[in-house]
Amino acid sequence: MAATTLATEAPGLRGLTRMAPAAPMTIAPVTTTAAPVTTTPGAPARPRGIDLVRARAAVADLLEALGRDTTSEHLAETPRRVAGALAEMLTPRPFELTTFPNDEGYDELVLVRDVPFHSLCEHHLLPFHGVAHLAYLPGERIVGLSKLARALEHLSRDLQVQERLTQQVADLLQQRLRPRGVGVVLEAEHLCMSLRGVAVTGSRTVTSALRGTLREDPRSRAEFLALVGVGSTGRSYPS
Repeated sequence: MAATTLATEAPGLRGLTRMAPAAPMTIAPVTTTAAPVTTTPGAPARPRGIDLVRARAAVADLLEALGRDTTSEHLAETPRRVAGALAEMLTPRPFELTTFPNDEGYDELVLVRDVPFHSLCEHHLLPFHGVAHLAYLPGERIVGLSKLARALEHLSRDLQVQERLTQQVADLLQQRLRPRGVGVVLEAEHLCMSLRGVAVTGSRTVTSALRGTLREDPRSRAEFLALVGVGSTGRSYPS
């Protein structure tokens, strides 16, 4: 299912979370040590390892191709720093998607708003960053709230496009938690758009991915979009 993309100015949003208490239990860890986490068909697989030696040499070659003197005191350590920074941004941290029995039968929306995130645009290798709104309608289990943010961070540490990242987060939660519905909205500023080309500073791109009841039931869909601020700002998402 395709994500919906809008370019708009995003206002500040405030957080809202709800969760029912229960005895802890964990399901299989989400990790990329054995196989890449890729939930969207056609998405590129993550590399199994990063060659820092080759990366440093490549950065040095790039600087020299751009007419810079890599022997200067200011640039001598730049290839090492850049390679290390990229390796850090492209290495996801393993985590366990901790879930709990929904003993109280909580059946209303669980929403975590304004979760900061950043990733690297695979087209220009420049960052995009913003906030995410992550929600689900519980079924038999509920999830530790911090794990919603962890899932986003895990998938963000890659060369990405915002549309794919939005779908991957929604699909991961749907597949691993098996709730009655999932809603994901990402709002981000892309530096490849604000620092180069058209040079539009401050504009944000909004993408959404809805699964289950949050996609199929108009009332649940409207509640979710209103809680993340869509209804109050005049923005709308096509069906």
